[in-house]
Amino acid sequence: MTRVVFLLVPQLELLDLAGPAQVFSTAADHGHGYEIGYVAEQEDVRAAQGVTLRAATQWPTLTAADLIVVPGWRSPRLHTTGALSPATLQKLAAHHAAGGTVASICAGADALGQAGLLNGRRCTTHHDVQDELARRYPRASVVRDVLYVMDDRVVTSAGIASGIDLALHLVAVRHGPGAAAQVARAMVVYARRNGDEQQTSAMLRHRAHLVDAVHRVQDLIDTRFTTRLSLTDLAATAGVSERTLTRRFTAATGLTPLRYQQELRLERAEHLIAHGATTQAAAHAVGFQDARMLRRLRARA
Repeated sequence: MTRVVFLLVPQLELLDLAGPAQVFSTAADHGHGYEIGYVAEQEDVRAAQGVTLRAATQWPTLTAADLIVVPGWRSPRLHTTGALSPATLQKLAAHHAAGGTVASICAGADALGQAGLLNGRRCTTHHDVQDELARRYPRASVVRDVLYVMDDRVVTSAGIASGIDLALHLVAVRHGPGAAAQVARAMVVYARRNGDEQQTSAMLRHRAHLVDAVHRVQDLIDTRFTTRLSLTDLAATAGVSERTLTRRFTAATGLTPLRYQQELRLERAEHLIAHGATTQAAAHAVGFQDARMLRRLRARA
């Protein structure tokens, strides 16, 4: 069970909170172990849109597998908003130091900066406050005009709807692209905007179309990308001929079905290697008989 704790700050933007919360809640509905909680420095937190939210004032016990998310708040300027106590900032820093992941949406990046988590790391935030974030935290490397950035378990996003992109990516990283595909489809999220180039999910990046037959084939590939899939079986799923499927799939995604499956395998293998797996072990885990094909795909990428 992964605990996701949202730290609520007065004047928070509702979609900064609701978007990621919906992603993790839907993932839990599909059998992935997420438990969602909300904490704040006071029980009642008024959102920028006028609704008052109720949160706990005591933090739950967290493990390294858990996630803290700081939604953004209404922030024409960072230095006059989002004030948090030293004790709360220490909670953020301590969770990261213990191996946990800390994420922010929009102006929530300022809370991570106050906690010292942006020092020496790449990060991003809403374009309206990117320059101020860079001035406030000169040791941070603010990446402009991207949707989200991951750097050593510190995850920052541009804000508002991009929090959904960030949360879907975290689901894909933790549970594989098939799980994120289920969540995206349940939320009717067909278009996946690019985040940081090295952190995008191939499964979601190629969903920016409305061709239902191709979506059905992608659903099958997403859930079985580590197994051998014949073009005949994929075409049967779409209810079209093999030639028609290849033509429609390529027009919708820019890739053939085989190349799409290879991208999913490569992305998952890169994640496994980054977490200590050997190239050989990663190749076997994603369905390659040996590491030669994986090495070729990595070199091509």
